[in-house]
Amino acid sequence: MNPQETDELGAFIRRIRSEFGLTIFIIEHHMNLVMEISDRIYVIEFGRQIAEGIPEEIQNNEAVIQAYLGGDDL
Repeated sequence: MNPQETDELGAFIRRIRSEFGLTIFIIEHHMNLVMEISDRIYVIEFGRQIAEGIPEEIQNNEAVIQAYLGGDDL
């Protein structure tokens, strides 16, 4: 998605969640969007849950950093 489409999707998801009081389950790799729209995040690596929490906790979770950023290997 381009940046405008990403912004529109985020606004759409927030609106639906607010208007209908729904829980939205989304699988997405665009981390800026995920961090912006999520109350709670579950991180999966090779089919195994490695973390769950609010966006700030996920951003600072060592297992997530190692799995998706490679830690010291960069």
